[in-house]
Amino acid sequence: MPVYEYICRGCGRAFERYVQRWSESVSCPSCAGVEVEKQLSTFAMAGGSASAGAAPRGGGCCGGGGCGCH
Repeated sequence: MPVYEYICRGCGRAFERYVQRWSESVSCPSCAGVEVEKQLSTFAMAGGSASAGAAPRGGGCCGGGGCGCH
């Protein structure tokens, strides 16, 4: 199940929620408001071989062919 980030339009609280379907209704854990806005989420991956502060290397879409587009 993916984790989505939301902001409640009623009280302004930011929170995360596990959801099974995109259309699943979500309410604020603080005020129980249902007017919530899904935020753009990013993810991070930790790697054991890269040194801290090293420049990222290809891999993603068109970043070195890891996606199969080249």
